[in-house]
Amino acid sequence: MLETSFQNILVEAGCDEAGRGCYAGPVFAAAVILPANFYHPLLNDSKQVKEKDRNTLREIIETEAASFAVAMVTNQEIDKINILKASIKAMHLAIDQLSIAPELLLIDGNRFTPYKKTKHLCIIKGDGKYANIAAASILAKTYRDAYIESLHQQFPMYDWINNKGYGTAKHRKAIEQHGVCEYHRLSYNIIPKQMVLTL
Repeated sequence: MLETSFQNILVEAGCDEAGRGCYAGPVFAAAVILPANFYHPLLNDSKQVKEKDRNTLREIIETEAASFAVAMVTNQEIDKINILKASIKAMHLAIDQLSIAPELLLIDGNRFTPYKKTKHLCIIKGDGKYANIAAASILAKTYRDAYIESLHQQFPMYDWINNKGYGTAKHRKAIEQHGVCEYHRLSYNIIPKQMVLTL
């Protein structure tokens, strides 16, 4: 069972990102402040929750959270500054948008750049330990999935409606056949190397 929060004195926001390992599309991040004693039996790390249940949880979190925000950093910026910096920047952008100023940030993972003077705590696999981080993981994942699905009609050959931009066999094969588009992350070295012909 998830802990509602790490502590009960400071206003606490959970933060998480989605899409770090994808071949295409932005990285998304969310920040969520939950009310005291928030509980929902389906809530967990987004990777452990079925898609239908994630969408149900998104509506519940958006309705019941004391404050929440979601932000993204584009694939072009990921290529410029690297995925770790882009993920942290997306978290900062989400925190910027919260209607309540957090006094403590719970960050999923082990790396973070301090946000202004706000205290933070990095928690490995925190999305499976604390409800506010799990809620952030649900929002980041569902917002990102919806964004990638919206691009599917424009680029159906990559099968993004199913793989959400991850490097599945079908996605890699499509890159080999059609090349990359403006949403691919070129810094990920996903363009197949040309065969060297021996003469």
